[in-house]
Amino acid sequence: MQKSMLYPRETNCRRVVSLDGMWKFQLDFSSSGRTQGWECGLPNPDLIPVPASFQDFYTEKDIREFTGDVWYETEFFLPGEWEGKEAALRFGCATHRAEVYINGKKAAVHEGGFTPFLVPLNDLAVFSSFNRVVVIVNNELSNTSLPCGETKLLSNGKKISKPYFDFFNYSGLQRSVKLILLPKEAITDFSVDYRLQGEDAFVTYHTITNGVHPVMVKVYDEAGVLVAEANGNDGVLTIPKVRLWEVRNAYLYRFVLKILDQDKILDEYYEDIGVRTIEIKGTKFLINGKPVYLKGFGKHEDSDIIGRGFSAGVMKRDFECMKWIHANSFRTSHYPYSEEIYQMADREGFLIIDEVAAVGMFESLMNFMEASTGKHTAFFQKETTPELLQNHKEAIRELIERDKNHASVIAWSLLNEPETTDESAVAYFKEIFQYAKELDPQKRPCTFALIMNSLPNTCKCYQFSDFICLNRYYGWYLKGGYEISEAEENLRKELDEWKAKNLNIPFIFSEYGADTNPAEHKLPSVMWSQEYQIEFLTMCNNVFDCYDFIQGEQVWNFADFQTTEGIMRMNGNKKGIFTRQRQPKDAAYYLRERWASLEDDKKVKLE
Repeated sequence: MQKSMLYPRETNCRRVVSLDGMWKFQLDFSSSGRTQGWECGLPNPDLIPVPASFQDFYTEKDIREFTGDVWYETEFFLPGEWEGKEAALRFGCATHRAEVYINGKKAAVHEGGFTPFLVPLNDLAVFSSFNRVVVIVNNELSNTSLPCGETKLLSNGKKISKPYFDFFNYSGLQRSVKLILLPKEAITDFSVDYRLQGEDAFVTYHTITNGVHPVMVKVYDEAGVLVAEANGNDGVLTIPKVRLWEVRNAYLYRFVLKILDQDKILDEYYEDIGVRTIEIKGTKFLINGKPVYLKGFGKHEDSDIIGRGFSAGVMKRDFECMKWIHANSFRTSHYPYSEEIYQMADREGFLIIDEVAAVGMFESLMNFMEASTGKHTAFFQKETTPELLQNHKEAIRELIERDKNHASVIAWSLLNEPETTDESAVAYFKEIFQYAKELDPQKRPCTFALIMNSLPNTCKCYQFSDFICLNRYYGWYLKGGYEISEAEENLRKELDEWKAKNLNIPFIFSEYGADTNPAEHKLPSVMWSQEYQIEFLTMCNNVFDCYDFIQGEQVWNFADFQTTEGIMRMNGNKKGIFTRQRQPKDAAYYLRERWASLEDDKKVKLE
């Protein structure tokens, strides 16, 4: 069976059975599971829900902070009528790496905690029978893992995760696990690109199969009317009088693919796809040739109890909150999100900057503070950098292969807050950006988010970005409180220096924010009060509106989220515009009024 990133769907030729539910679960405190044969069955398991992070279900701190091997086990029935076709397990993710055993035998390994992978079953599972699957999920961090960090051993012998990033190291089977059936001859990949001419769209498509028979493609509108068709694995579909996918006004066509042997259907697959173009022209983002100003958030997959586990209910609430506040975009900080979130964004007309899990490439346990001091770490000079580069490229490949057909995805973010002040970063960045551009059939813009010490006169890598993303905390980590007037001066000074470079590309603020206790009110304002959060945002917005090349504002963060404990964090990061329970802070009403008043082409009108 070939690897495939296609989302599992049921058709005439395919079957999907969810394995979500309560799985057996056991932490390997003594790191002895492999030597004791746990792959053949867990000796003393508990039960835990899948999908979910494992950390927040329990009351013991040793479990919440556990670093090492986490074991899962369940049984699945493999129907006899599936024999002769290709059966597999599909894991939505396993954070951060996994080994999968079928009936006691190793079936697959996967590195990277936020993209799906397939486990072929035909050679190891038994048809017309129940089969055991055991998964070892390891959540240790290193200089070569994505995201990056350290794993340390305490004096009591326990391991501890020390992330170089500011969010909790949630892990486990955090997305759905599905038993799927594919035909022997199957479609393994499908991609599209668009060109608009007058009222028509010309859709270039490319399919990959594992057989010799041709592919037929048909396109249906939302009323189920056939609007285009073509034969062949590659070709161009013409959609007359196309209804375009627009920002906050989505329209999706259904692309149906079939492999035919004369009149016999060998395989069938479909995707719901919006037709739109994305380009950067000067300092503008253009969707279908029209400028758009990004309004929205950096986000996290993070919620009470289930941690980073996917929840359709949480997803629905998030989109409703974003619609209420008049947002039109978000960045998947700092990893690829669950596939269902992109499908929802396609339906709702939201724009996504899609980010690979390349975060923590600045060697600091408090990079949000130390970057503001100008600390340098020369992160890309390590002996382990070649291994990191390969893991990074593989993560980019899986991200783009998975998400390339989503109309909502308008750009790729290839790193978040890396060290860029050392010359060693240049070759690394060059290879990463070139690789991503080669992979994407739509040639979307590529970028990365600049940390506070990546300034116009210190950053050696900004030239690789098609647009600049600034993570800036003037008024919080730097010159906070009553010094906010000087924070504004510093922010304007930096933007003046960027302006002087005449880059003629868009800038967006991909992070800016202030921690806020939702119960804290204070007149006059103090840091952490609701009043100060609004004061901070008002200062930032006043600055943004003075620079035409600033074409987006994605505040940090959509909602409060969990982090590693520490004296700078009060049970997590509290920069949310909404609480972790998705209730608005006072700043939400301020942003709602601002964003409602901003037209998508606001920055054009300033010129």
